[in-house]
Amino acid sequence: MSRLLYENSVSYKGYLIIPFVFSKADNYEIYSYKLISEIAHRSKFHKVENPVGLYGSGISNIIDIAKEHIDQNSEFVHSGDSFKSRYIYRNNLIIIFQEEDKYFYDHYPPELLNNIAAPKLFKSEYECLSWIKQGFDGRYVGQRAI
Repeated sequence: MSRLLYENSVSYKGYLIIPFVFSKADNYEIYSYKLISEIAHRSKFHKVENPVGLYGSGISNIIDIAKEHIDQNSEFVHSGDSFKSRYIYRNNLIIIFQEEDKYFYDHYPPELLNNIAAPKLFKSEYECLSWIKQGFDGRYVGQRAI
């Protein structure tokens, strides 16, 4: 599997649809997707890969396939966009959440949907993003960019 294409992810009805290149055939890319659910582990579709089992010839095609599946199989009624504060940094997905006056985040690396965020609370979204960026930049100090 190639890296997850977080930059092409789409928030839809309480799910985040994340496309990726599943395979190549005759120099054509075949796309699949993974899902994250706003209700997390309470959803049978959280962190699942392509539950409908259909593949697409392009990113917009696979997004449409995922949306149709969600329309037919959604497990909850969502309100708002839980994934509106999402960022991509060094091909990693960062999702910022707010509960009352506290902020926290989920961090997913480029190749898998494994949340590796530190259990830390912040006073603002900016403080949270600054802390994350500092951690990444500190990790890459002394390494050359490719």
